Amino acid sequence: MHIAERTENGVTVLHPVGRIDSGSTGEFERVLMSAIGDEGTRIVVDMAQLAYISSAGLRSLLVAAKAARAKRGSIVLSAMAPNIREIFDVSGFSSLFQIHADAAVAVAAVGG
Repeated sequence: MHIAERTENGVTVLHPVGRIDSGSTGEFERVLMSAIGDEGTRIVVDMAQLAYISSAGLRSLLVAAKAARAKRGSIVLSAMAPNIREIFDVSGFSSLFQIHADAAVAVAAVGG
């Protein structure tokens, strides 16, 4: 897994590429947590190039989302492939996150 990072209109956009599984979850969570900086941090996780996410990856997202909310920030998700969306739907995580069709819409939704 590789994670590209950029800033667009004050919003941090993370692009994980590949698989978020037991071998890469630690790095994914580290990147998410380091992106949560000051009060009001807004993060978009663009999943356009994500092939798979495990339950450990879902847990990392949940931990980061709680940390962001504690600092009045937010994490939103975008561009999920159907197999990734199914994982979120089956696990109930779809109701825990805003999910948008693409990163541009997600950035606009979080106020960027």
